[in-house]
Amino acid sequence: MTCILVTGSSRGIGAAIREQLEARCVKVIGHSTRGDDEAEIAADFSDPPAPSLLWEEAMRQADGQIDVLVNNAGLFDASDLDRSDIEWLDAWEETLRINLTATAQLSRFAVRHWQETGRSGRIVHVACRAGHRGDSPAHWHYAAAKGGMLALHKTIARAYAGEGIYSFAITPGFTDTAMAGDYLESRGGPGLLADIPLGRVAEPEEIADIATWCALDAPPSMTGATIDANGASYVR
Repeated sequence: MTCILVTGSSRGIGAAIREQLEARCVKVIGHSTRGDDEAEIAADFSDPPAPSLLWEEAMRQADGQIDVLVNNAGLFDASDLDRSDIEWLDAWEETLRINLTATAQLSRFAVRHWQETGRSGRIVHVACRAGHRGDSPAHWHYAAAKGGMLALHKTIARAYAGEGIYSFAITPGFTDTAMAGDYLESRGGPGLLADIPLGRVAEPEEIADIATWCALDAPPSMTGATIDANGASYVR
């Protein structure tokens, strides 16, 4: 049975991904920051050893074989420019650690695992439109982290395709999740929809459709691809 590790699977996009993958009869190992659900491994990515501990426990639960890694966990907190230097830097470093460094750590563990076992594997990165077009003045760190995730994804795809290790990325725009809700409200709520030709934000299930397809069905020739899902608010 295919075994997939999904980070940030307790709510929003991650929960939708988990539900759709389980409907495809694969074994899903979930993760959340606090482990509120007994079925999820608790790991706080703001703590540097957490990704390693998560990987070790996931491998134990998977009986030593993980086939797909879905890097979905993320942090979206504003940090205004007029904060104190130390507050601004702390927010920057925490956002990059959770959104980018933890992703890199888990991706490294996955690549090495597949190299050691000689098996094919896939990584699906849930990035963001902000990685292409930037974000608000209070979200430099978030946009930088998501841009870094896209660069990481492309590097993995180019480096390891010949070994049967494939990388895919998804760049949602605004999605109807708890994480995005406060931001939507702070940016004018319904007024923000004027920037989205589709006229609405994405549903978590729409992003999960793409992630599930990348994890299980996308052809190997698509490795390195980034799939946009932003209602045409950013086209390239």
